[in-house]
Amino acid sequence: MTIAQLYRARWPVELFFRWIKQPRRIKSFYGTSENAVQTQAWVALGVYVRVAIVKKQLRLDLSLYKILQILSVTIFEKTPILEVLCNFADATEDANIAKQRTLFEF
Repeated sequence: MTIAQLYRARWPVELFFRWIKQPRRIKSFYGTSENAVQTQAWVALGVYVRVAIVKKQLRLDLSLYKILQILSVTIFEKTPILEVLCNFADATEDANIAKQRTLFEF
């Protein structure tokens, strides 16, 4: 019973480290020193966590990947984040509806 409880307690930690090991939007490193690589990895992790917090606070249905894509395109705009993300979600739904065709179009 003790071993099962320890394993259950360890499982969330294992999932966290598996998540950390997966690629975090780092395509190339800007520096080659150990400090530069660690700094870039921590910044990428921090951005990812902050976007996850924003997603939860704003109750967005978009995936974290999609939110990161939107923010990377609109990073220098002076539009509020909530407005950008909500307008993008509405525009995507409208575009998907417009792309649908009926079975017998003439």
